[in-house]
Amino acid sequence: MHATVSLPVWAFAILALLAGWAVVDRLLRPAMRAVLRRRANRVIDELNARLPVRLPPFKMTKREVLVDQLRFDLKVLEAADAFAKESGLSRDEVQKRVDRDAREIVPAFNAWVYFRAGYAIARAVARSLYRVRLGTADDAGLRAIPEGSTVVFVMNHRSNMDYFLLSYLAAEKTALSYAVGEWARIWPVQGFLRATGAYFVRRDSKDPLYRRVLERWVAMATANGVPQAVYPEGGLSKDGALRPPKLGLLDYMLRGFDPKGPRDLVFIPVGVNYDRVLEDRTLLLDRSPAQGKASAADTLAETLRFLLRNARLLFANEWHRFGYACVSFGSPVSTRDWLARKTLDLGTASREARFAAVEDLANDLMARIARVIPVLPVSLVASVLVDAPERAWSELELKSEVLTRWRALEADGAYVYVPRGDQDYAVSVGLRMLSLRHLVVSENGVHRPVPKELPLLRYYANAIAPMTRVTKSRSLT
Repeated sequence: MHATVSLPVWAFAILALLAGWAVVDRLLRPAMRAVLRRRANRVIDELNARLPVRLPPFKMTKREVLVDQLRFDLKVLEAADAFAKESGLSRDEVQKRVDRDAREIVPAFNAWVYFRAGYAIARAVARSLYRVRLGTADDAGLRAIPEGSTVVFVMNHRSNMDYFLLSYLAAEKTALSYAVGEWARIWPVQGFLRATGAYFVRRDSKDPLYRRVLERWVAMATANGVPQAVYPEGGLSKDGALRPPKLGLLDYMLRGFDPKGPRDLVFIPVGVNYDRVLEDRTLLLDRSPAQGKASAADTLAETLRFLLRNARLLFANEWHRFGYACVSFGSPVSTRDWLARKTLDLGTASREARFAAVEDLANDLMARIARVIPVLPVSLVASVLVDAPERAWSELELKSEVLTRWRALEADGAYVYVPRGDQDYAVSVGLRMLSLRHLVVSENGVHRPVPKELPLLRYYANAIAPMTRVTKSRSLT
């Protein structure tokens, strides 16, 4: 009974590892889950007491439950049967594809990750790179949204910084669920974004089964009141101007919307602008179709040049933030009221009529987004310079022209951000940023745009092109 049992070192090591794993699996992991669950519940209770747009129960549902709801959704099952017949694949093979797509799309929202870790990261990144400002915001309109409505923020897409900026500034209002492209499906970014409620989208997928699964997820989230953020343009602007809207996600949201139901669908237009977009030169590499699309090598080379240039400035203690970043929130648009004005019933409308209605709504939302894009110093100065690219401006002449355009924009209802409340300083800031980037050359008190940098100057002028076109047309009449 007291005999000694000898074990080889390798056997002892295996037993020790198994024992350690048992302790982690049976004791530590349940304890950690309980701690995190209590923290998340405290965060949820605190947020629901103060947020204008409450967190819906659907958003806090366990991911496995949501995946099962999506996999066994009646319309998904019908699509799977039809796909199996058309493709000749077995039912099991098609179901595996549905399972894969559902797990790829469905997020795993965690309130603590979103409002504690995510908010802290978004705030730190945004404020370390920019002087972040909130432009206009219709707080009264947001508070007037009927309780239980599904709120969707629709915004222009200028930079990948948009995710950080909007999450940071909207965190006092609600938790947003983003549609994120495949660029973010890398470890550990994917897990973190999924925990913040983001769902992944293969934007150019032609797979009808995948698109049906995605459609049903968007419809389920919308029907259950999940606040979302959508970029109607579908991707980053390549030239700074607003792109025509893509209708996919909006169509998915409207397809299952019942205007007579208990839950309204409310869109909030959001306009964002930057004094400097991190990817500006990289985006401009994608030239016209006749010139061809930039190669991955060109894009990587431009990105490395940007990083090395800023690293050199940082080590030389000469680095400065990239100017101002500003976000404005427009007035909410009720889909129920919008459809009533159109006298359109989506439930009985033909496919063509419904799609035309989605297109009308998308164009209406894009026009509203254009009206709330903040006017920043760099965009305003650039808009004057590109209108007369051959002209040499004295500082007094340039400031006079900028301030004239400034007053016209404000008269038309545009929001113009004035740093320090000083218009003269604002023009100087815009001109200085362009000079530091060597987009404008200044000699003997005379300023003129650098000819080879005109595409980049137009990129920034295009950000406020919808407003400046209006002021120019009015001045001509």
